[in-house]
Amino acid sequence: MPAICIYVKRAAKPSRTGQNLLSFMATCSTCPQIKMTTTIDTTTALKIYRDMVLIREFEEALDRLFASGAIRGTAHFCIGQEATAVGISGALKKGDYVISYHRGHGHFLAQGGDPRRIMAELYGKETGYSGGRGGSQHVSSLDVGFLGSNGITGGGMPIGTGAALSLKMQGKDGVVVVFFGDGAANQGAFHESINLAAVWKLPVLFVCENNLYSMFTHINETTAVEDISRRAAAYDIVGEQVNGNDVQEVLACAETAVLRARAGGGPTLIECKTYRHHGHSKSDKRAYRTREEEAEWLDRDPIASFRNFVLSEGIATEEELADREREVGQRVEESIKYAEESPLPSPVDLESSVFAD
Repeated sequence: MPAICIYVKRAAKPSRTGQNLLSFMATCSTCPQIKMTTTIDTTTALKIYRDMVLIREFEEALDRLFASGAIRGTAHFCIGQEATAVGISGALKKGDYVISYHRGHGHFLAQGGDPRRIMAELYGKETGYSGGRGGSQHVSSLDVGFLGSNGITGGGMPIGTGAALSLKMQGKDGVVVVFFGDGAANQGAFHESINLAAVWKLPVLFVCENNLYSMFTHINETTAVEDISRRAAAYDIVGEQVNGNDVQEVLACAETAVLRARAGGGPTLIECKTYRHHGHSKSDKRAYRTREEEAEWLDRDPIASFRNFVLSEGIATEEELADREREVGQRVEESIKYAEESPLPSPVDLESSVFAD
């Protein structure tokens, strides 16, 4: 029988002086030595809020820019899924790595990616992370531990597994997070990667952002198992399912899984149940789902939920949250200005990064 990790969320009524937001106590049956308590203070809560709002406003700006023709091509927005990106990245430290998929702007920003350079990349400018050559789905930065996004469904899973193997072989205590969508859970790379990671007890978190739809098809029509996290049992690893719209719950689960990985306990499969507010890509009219379903999920908006919680518990004031919102607005506007004023790539460098020197 596969091991089951049990974590308990315990909320404490905070004070403005103590700044305690939440305390999480976690105990893992796989690794009984793992017993930890994570406290989120006011400063951390405000950072979480700022980071989620940054992802939201950055992508809402992108939506407008694509619609106006300022940016060409396509993109896949993670609006509505911000809590998974911020919650998971909140459990990581320098020396850890993240690899994403086609819906990856939020993961990059949560890791500390510079919104100016991400925006410049989408504009096809030389100052972008890939020199304007990669676009939305092919950006990376080792400086912030972001190994890249990937346009191939499930394509990042073998790469992330290999990165985790590299860390283990070098004797480092780093952890790798592999983000993927529910559609990728039916790819062969999903099973191959998790199997090897389980056999070799690699320090990797496989994080499924289950937003219910593989492009335009509901998960009930593509996947026999009700919960993707249950597939962990086939590889005798820990499988967790969390509310992907609850950043506190995501963070608590991630903290436990990261600690287990660092202790040599092997991989964890985390399924974050969430929902994308927009379509699969920018041109998707969402004809395959009802407006009633969308309204139900909009009521569970992760940013609004966290904002209400922070205010109701006295963790932050309206003014403090408004300050973060203004900061984010300025950063997004600056990123657009930076991208618009940046130069296009020079034709002289057309073959750079194509052939080895």
